[in-house]
Formats: sequence, structure tokens, C-alpha cells
Amino acid sequence: MNVKRIRKDFPFLKRKIIYFDNAATTQKPRVVINAIKDFYENHYANIHRGLHRLSQEASRLYEEAHEKVAKFINAKFEEIIFTKNTTESINLVAYSLDLKKGDEVIVSQMEHHSNIVPWMMRGVKIKYIPVKDGVLEIEKIEDMITRKTKVISCTHVSNFLGTINNVKEIGKIAKEHNILFLIDGAQSAPHMKINVKKLNCDFFAFSSHKMCGPTGVGVLYGRKEILEKIKPFLGGGDMISDVSFKGFKVNKLPWKFEAGTPNIVGAHAFGIAIDYLKKIGMNNIFEHEKKLTNYALKKMEKIKNIEIYGPRKRAGIISFNLKGLNPHDIAMLLDARAKIAIRSGYHCVQPLHNKMGLKGSARVSFYIYNTKKEIDIFIKSLNEIANAL
Repeated sequence: MNVKRIRKDFPFLKRKIIYFDNAATTQKPRVVINAIKDFYENHYANIHRGLHRLSQEASRLYEEAHEKVAKFINAKFEEIIFTKNTTESINLVAYSLDLKKGDEVIVSQMEHHSNIVPWMMRGVKIKYIPVKDGVLEIEKIEDMITRKTKVISCTHVSNFLGTINNVKEIGKIAKEHNILFLIDGAQSAPHMKINVKKLNCDFFAFSSHKMCGPTGVGVLYGRKEILEKIKPFLGGGDMISDVSFKGFKVNKLPWKFEAGTPNIVGAHAFGIAIDYLKKIGMNNIFEHEKKLTNYALKKMEKIKNIEIYGPRKRAGIISFNLKGLNPHDIAMLLDARAKIAIRSGYHCVQPLHNKMGLKGSARVSFYIYNTKKEIDIFIKSLNEIANAL
């Protein structure tokens, strides 16, 4: 990976900000920004609703984005549904499945709120896979399963601990018991090569904005056989093939689950972002982040009064605290001292923070444009803050 060349693609770097908040959202390369501008200037129209050339162009570009996403994760075109984010993708599954009172859903203790709250809102019984030393106790899943277990829903990579979960093994367990398996891939799809066929999953959810694309576009992959059986939970234009005063017929996949005018421009720009990432190479991205993470961990472990959470082997996410200092203060001091942007708080993983006796944590997370030089500046600033306590 030529990081020096990659950094030239990102206009925001002109502000001389060290951006270590990539788990929250990523910056956009010029090619994505230009794609949005070009679409609005030259191709904008509503899709699937007009015979004029602009509508046909917009429809083609929108559908091409579906194709690009499908190939990116080794799925079929009709298995890719565009939503507005990972949260909506998980909600789509939760509300489209025929779940009844008394049914059970298994999630993990390290889940983002978006993979806990929708199941709570459905009124099902939730069981939690325990976390020990930052790692899921997968061996306990078998004992948690009953005849009422309908879904196992688990994050691929923890946005708090950086843990890379063995979702393939969890999927295998789900398959053996004929249980549906959903993966929250918000923190994995931007950073590693994904093959949904090899992950033993029925659903896989992720977001555009965490992988150089715009906000407002999410993806839900669903196995075709399942998507054909379940009911859509949103109704309106484009998700129907026929309507009368007495009823309606649903459209074919994937439009069955895409009611109303979608984020057409965002979807197209997301396709451009995928082109950009594929050109760099997902394996290259993963290796780059692994080097940065190991480099940062070795230096952070030497800092006075630091607590680092999660396993040694992890994705490019490091959450930590300095004893005696609020994580929000750490974030503000780093920003004030060296224009370093990090995240602080619960990271939408409050239950696990509470379980660990933490009132939040500070978090750094890396991406393709980050460098060891930036980490050195971060370490220097963090040492100064720690020594000043």
C-alpha cells in the first residue's frame, strides 16, 4: 500500500487533523466527492419511474451500485438491499421476521446498541453470549440454544474492544440447529475481505459511510431463499408490482424491501467508494491496519496509568482510559494539543462498559490514510497528558 499516494486522495487532510475516529465514520476520497457532484449535475432523476433518458441513466447507475456491492461480498444482485445504515438493516430483519412472544434471540455482550434494542422492541427473550478477557465464549452458545431460539445475531468486529469474532464458527452452530444467523459487519466490511458464502450467515449488515462512501446508505445482504419467504416491513412505491383498492402484490427482489425513493446519489457514490477500496485491495488494507495497531499498542502499553481494553489480537480499534481522567477530557485535550480526533464515551456499547465497571472509554481507530508518524504524535501527546496528572 502506498499510503503517501492514498493520502493525496483525501481533501480533508489539508486541515492537518490527525483523524483517529474511523470506527465512527471515515473521510471521503476526492473520487467519491466528485461522483456525487457529477451525478447531481448530469444524471439526477428518480429511478424505476420514468422512460426518459435521465431516469434510465439514474436507474442504471443505481442498479450498478447493487452489482458492485454484490460482487464485493460474493452475493447475488437480488440479495443486496439498500437501507440507510447498518441500524436500519438490522431493524429490517427484526421486523420482517415472524417473531412471537416467547421466541428467543441470542446476541453477544459486546453488541452495539443497534443489535440489542431492535430485539428488545420486538418483545422477544434475549440471551447474551458472555465475554471473557475481551473474547466471546463461543463454547457456551450450544447450552443457550432451545427449541424457541429463532435468531443468533452477532457483531463480526467489536467497535469497542476491536475483537475479531469467529463468526464462521457461530454460523456453523446456527446452521446445525436450523437457526437464522445475522452478522453485524459494520466494522469488518470496511477493513477486510468479506465472503458471505463462507461465513455461514443468512444476513450480513454494513454501512457505506464507514468505508469511504457517503452517509445515508446501508446494506443488508440476505440469503435469497429467506428474503423470498419473509414479509417487507415498509410499504410504498417500488416495493410493489401491483396495487388495487383491495390489496397489493410485492415486487421482485431486491425491490421488495426498498420502499420509496432511495438515496440514489449516495448509492452510486458508494459504488465508486467500493471501486476505490478494491483498487487498493482489501487484504492490503487489513495488513496496513494490523501494522498500525500493533505499533500503537506497543507504545501505548508503556504509558503511565493507562488501561487498554480487549485482546492483543484485534482489528484497528483500541479503547483505553487513563486512571484519574475522564475519557471525554482525554479526547478534548488531544484535540486541543495536537488536533487529534478520537472518540470518547460508551461507543454505543453501554451494557458491556457497565459490566466492566467503566463510565466510558477513549477510542482510537485507524484506516487507509493513517500513518505511524501520526501515531507517534498521538503517543507523545498522550504521554504529556498522563504525566501531567
